[in-house]
Amino acid sequence: MLLTLTTTHRPATDLGHLLIKHPDRVQSFDLPAGTAHVLYPEADEQRCTAALLVEVDPLKLGGGRGRKQPATPNTFTLGQYVNDRPYAASSLLSSALARVFRSALRGESRDRPELAAAPIPLEVRVPVLRCRGGTELAVRVFAPLGWMVTATPIPLDEAYPEWGDSRYVDLTLTGRLRVADALNHLYVLLPVLDDAKHYWVAPDEVDKLLRAGAGWLADHPERGLITRRYLAHRRALAGEALARLAELRLTDEPPADDSVEPDQPREAARASLAVRRREAVLAALRASGAGRVLDLGCGAGALLAALVADRRFTEIVGTDVSSQALTLAGRRLRLDRLPERQRDRIKLWQSALTYRDDRLRGYDAAVLMEVIEHVDPPRLPALEDAVFGHARPGTVVVTTPNVEYNVRYEGLNTGRFRHADHRFEWTRAEFAAWVDRMSATHGYTATINGIGDDDPEVGSPTQLAVLTRKEETSS
Repeated sequence: MLLTLTTTHRPATDLGHLLIKHPDRVQSFDLPAGTAHVLYPEADEQRCTAALLVEVDPLKLGGGRGRKQPATPNTFTLGQYVNDRPYAASSLLSSALARVFRSALRGESRDRPELAAAPIPLEVRVPVLRCRGGTELAVRVFAPLGWMVTATPIPLDEAYPEWGDSRYVDLTLTGRLRVADALNHLYVLLPVLDDAKHYWVAPDEVDKLLRAGAGWLADHPERGLITRRYLAHRRALAGEALARLAELRLTDEPPADDSVEPDQPREAARASLAVRRREAVLAALRASGAGRVLDLGCGAGALLAALVADRRFTEIVGTDVSSQALTLAGRRLRLDRLPERQRDRIKLWQSALTYRDDRLRGYDAAVLMEVIEHVDPPRLPALEDAVFGHARPGTVVVTTPNVEYNVRYEGLNTGRFRHADHRFEWTRAEFAAWVDRMSATHGYTATINGIGDDDPEVGSPTQLAVLTRKEETSS
C-alpha cells in the first residue's frame, strides 16, 4: 500500500518538520500486520514528497505472531491470504498513518509550530484505493472538506477494456489545508471508502472517530454515511457517535451548515457563509422593526439562538416538521436552564410548512432560511399559500442557494446540488421571478440581495429576499 503527500510550500522541505520525519532518511516502523516505511522520493525547496509504504505480512494479518487464524464455518480458508489487503489502501493504511504520524495528526511541530497551524498547498495521492461507491462517493466525502478530487477508475484488465472498471480508484486530492487536517481526513475516510476494517470494531472506536473528526465531521453533509461505515455498520456504536456529533453541532460556533461551501482559508479573518447568512437575516429582521418572529423550518436552532440573544425580539417561535430537530433546538437553547422570563419568549412548535397553521398568523416577521429548496416543487404552492396567503407575516425573509455559483465549488459535479436533500436550486433569474410572483399574488413589495462574496460572473453563493407586506386599506 502506498500513499504520498506533496507540498510546494517554500521551503518545501519544511514538510519534514511537520511530519517529524527527516527527508534524508528512510525510517521503518513495526505494525501489528507488517511494516511501514517513510521515505522522500523528492525533497528540495520547490517541491517535497513524503511517501508512506506499508508492507503487509499475511501471517500477521491472519492471526498475529505468525500463527494462522482458525477457520470458521463461514470463512474462506485461504481468504486471510488471498485478498487485496497487501495492495489496496484500507484501514491498514489508516492504522499506519496513526502509528507513524502520531504527532502530525495532533498538529504538533516543535520546530515549526506556526507552520503546523497554517494551511499550505498539499497534494495527496493514493494510487490504489478500494472505493465501494465509486468515484462519486470519493468526491462526496472529500470535496466538502476543501479538496479538489480526482478519482480515476482502475480497469479490471487493461488488455480487456470490455470487462469494465474494477472496484478500485487512483485517488488524487489537492487543496490548501493544514497537514494535521489532511492526515485526519485520510485516517477517517480511507476505511470509509473501503467500507471494511481489518480488526474488530470496539466501543472505543467512537472516541477515535470523534477525535479524528474534530472540527469537520459534525458539519459534514455525509456524516451519517461516514459514521456508519467507519464503525463497520454497528448500529449501536453509530447511534452513539451521531448523538455525540449532534451535541457538538449544538455547542460549537459557528453553527453547522450542511451546504457545501467554497474552499476557504482556515484563518478566522473571514466568517463562514453560514455565519454571514445568519447575520444578513438578523440585519433584515432588525431593519423591519419586527418584535415577534417566526423561524419556519428552524432545524436544530442555529438562528433561534441568535434571535434569543437579541432582546429586541420579544417573541420567538421556531417550527419544524421534525420532532427530533425541535428537541435538538431546545437543547441548543438550554430551555431547561433559562430564567422564566427568557423562557417565556421562546416557543417550539411542530408544524409542516405545506399546511395552514392558525398558530402562525399575526406575527411581525417570518424567516425561511435555506428551507424552500428542501420542498418538492409540486408541494411549493402549498408552502406559498400557508406562509404568504394564510400566516401573512408583515415581513418574510427568504434565503436560498444561487445555483449559478455552484461552478465555483471545486469537486461539485455539474448537475449536483449542494446538499443531498435539496429538491431544486434556482438561478438568480428564477428566484427573482418567484419573488415577483409572491409579491404580486399576496400583496408584498420585495428587495433581493446576495450573501457572500459577489462574483462578477455568477453572483453571490446565497440569494436573499426581503418581502414586506403592503398596507391594507379598508374599502
